[in-house]
Amino acid sequence: MVTLSRIAALITLVVSSLANVAVAADEKVDFARDVKPILSDNCYKCHGPDGAARQADLRLDVLDPKLGPLAPRDGYAIIAPGNVDDSTLVMRITADDDDVRMPPANSNKHLTPQQIDVLKRWVEQGAKWGKHWAYEKPVRPEIPSLSPALAGAGNPIDHFILARLDKEGIKPSLVAEKPTLLRRAALDLTGLPPSPADLDAFINDSSSDAYEKAVDRLIASPHFGERQARHWLDYARYADSNGYAHDFPRSVWPYRDWVISAMNADMPFDRFTIEQLAGDMLPGATLEQKIATGFHRNTQINTEGGIDPEQFRIESIIDRVGTTATVFLGLTVACAQCHDHKFDPIAQKEFYQLFAFFNNADEPTLKVSGVTDPKEVETLTERIAELDAAVKQKVASWESSLTDAQRQTLKPEAQAALAIAAEKRDAKQQQAVQAALRSADNDFGAMADDLAAVKKQLSDGATTLVMAERAKDSRKTHLFIKGDFTRHGEEVSPGVPAVLHPLKASPATKPTRLDLAKWITDAENPLTARVVVNRIWQQYFGRGIVETENDFGSQGIAPTHPELLDFLATELIANKWSLKHIHWLIVTSTTYRQSSNARPDLETSDPYNKLLARQSRMRLDAEIVRDVALTSSGLLTEQIGGPSVFPPIADGVMSLGQVKHEWRESKGANRYRRGMYTFSFRNSLHPALSTFDAPDAISACTRRIRSNTPLQALNLLNDTAWMEFSRALAARTLKEVKGDDDQRITHAFRLACSRIPTDDERQII
Repeated sequence: MVTLSRIAALITLVVSSLANVAVAADEKVDFARDVKPILSDNCYKCHGPDGAARQADLRLDVLDPKLGPLAPRDGYAIIAPGNVDDSTLVMRITADDDDVRMPPANSNKHLTPQQIDVLKRWVEQGAKWGKHWAYEKPVRPEIPSLSPALAGAGNPIDHFILARLDKEGIKPSLVAEKPTLLRRAALDLTGLPPSPADLDAFINDSSSDAYEKAVDRLIASPHFGERQARHWLDYARYADSNGYAHDFPRSVWPYRDWVISAMNADMPFDRFTIEQLAGDMLPGATLEQKIATGFHRNTQINTEGGIDPEQFRIESIIDRVGTTATVFLGLTVACAQCHDHKFDPIAQKEFYQLFAFFNNADEPTLKVSGVTDPKEVETLTERIAELDAAVKQKVASWESSLTDAQRQTLKPEAQAALAIAAEKRDAKQQQAVQAALRSADNDFGAMADDLAAVKKQLSDGATTLVMAERAKDSRKTHLFIKGDFTRHGEEVSPGVPAVLHPLKASPATKPTRLDLAKWITDAENPLTARVVVNRIWQQYFGRGIVETENDFGSQGIAPTHPELLDFLATELIANKWSLKHIHWLIVTSTTYRQSSNARPDLETSDPYNKLLARQSRMRLDAEIVRDVALTSSGLLTEQIGGPSVFPPIADGVMSLGQVKHEWRESKGANRYRRGMYTFSFRNSLHPALSTFDAPDAISACTRRIRSNTPLQALNLLNDTAWMEFSRALAARTLKEVKGDDDQRITHAFRLACSRIPTDDERQII
């Protein structure tokens, strides 16, 4: 039922939303900030870059000399700068007649009075054109001064946030209580909750910089690299399998470990980028720099029979172009694969110029090291013995079930081998029998492949997937007509979108992937630093300063605090691309430290908390749900890196795909590794990951979704792992607390929630 008070609240919300897009009467209209979003949302469909859909030979997306809004027309002007009365655009958007008014009535578009006013005043003020804000290089803004009541608050971040709140007449929230604050920072920075000892030390530290010291310790923790790497691995679409129908296992975990190490070492982001995109092309490239190129080997690999390998090589390169643009530039370049971009100034030819940078790379497997660790040798040897026994059992069971008629359908070499006793068959005869079984049983395809892979790992050591530039026989790149790789258009050379800064490459040589990587991290690039700091901001507040974190183009949402975004971007570059510096700056701000408690006064003035008058309330990521339980129960194995592991899994999960993969549960310490080390099949993700919204790693994920489903509760109540965690927490509590049940409840609650339970919570427990 809709109440009068609810209607009043909605009206207030609508009015306040309209106020946000309006420009004060005495304020100069800014094209990029105020005008371009209106034109993009309402006009580009019919008057944009798409020639096939364009109406009236008019483009409103660029100052085209023939079709643009300032181009000479026969007896009239689309826009007459400074003259509203002579501007056809103004006449059409203000017309009363439905047949004349723009946007057309059948377009489902409608300009608000505020938007019409913005366009009129823009024309009145001279109709100054300009680039979209994201294509302009960020300039370090002045840090806002605050009113006396707010003076001295926090660091520069807080000045930008508080100045906006003060302008809106909104007060910030108080700082969160100490236990909440430490738990928040610990989970955000390391993905692990603080111990009771850490909590006590922080609560009892009365020094003015107690919190800053705690943050320093967390950022220095080796677990910091794990937490931040998990975000990056989402962008890199990392998984432990090939994808597609077969989804066979692959070895690329050394790349994952490289990311963790780079994050812990605070590798400058420009170097971090260059090594991932073109580490193999650096002079005297090291093993680690080659491993780093695994970033673009996280594409899927199709191993089905009868496929065209060239088709799927092309598919991988298309994915690399789109991923590069999304992750580093925040642009939807992939939209230009089949035609010129509908909304942003990116031509189809420019998509294939980017394609050309990656087209000359091969995709080898790199041997990282031999297996020398005695424990790993023992583990692999035991695994080989188990798989070998399973293969023999499968063969024996199948062989005994064969009828004479079925034997007659097999190939002659298989029939001959089956006529010999199993223990007397040589290697060739065993292979003939296994080949026959493979064709009859997909599960046995999978089991035999696992055995071969483990044997190879023991003999060869660890391997990983990398990129390697061709030294000769370079490939030519053509534009694909309508995106079809079988229909070649004009030949293109490596290049970058003209709307951005020029590529710095030697004119005597063709530009390479290394040139592209350096172009992306060039200080002149208006996008990269903004995109990076925006995603870090998103980690801590749930929403970026630019909410569309993967689209900084004209269809993206404008930044809520543009000056703050540019401050952080220029701060990153000024501090030699140090990510840890940005993390520290954000986490030590008063804005981050605010209470997340809901406030009735914000329900109408800022219902989505975009102005950050309080801290956002966020859920734990899928892997961290597991990590918190492991830590609380005392089971966590803190080992960093290494091959992925196999914690308990529900029966039947590995039967969901086309090929049934074996899931051999890890024993001992490996059973209790952090969630990010769980082996991930793209098509059969571990339920504890998929249920809590982990991405499938098919494409780059720059922001995880948040779902509500009963499966989440059912998982926590019934999963084998959670039963283990619960028993371990009980045993730990009984061991560590010798007092009464009330003391045990308090201790267990602090282990799990980092605070003292309320009276109601204590009574329920």
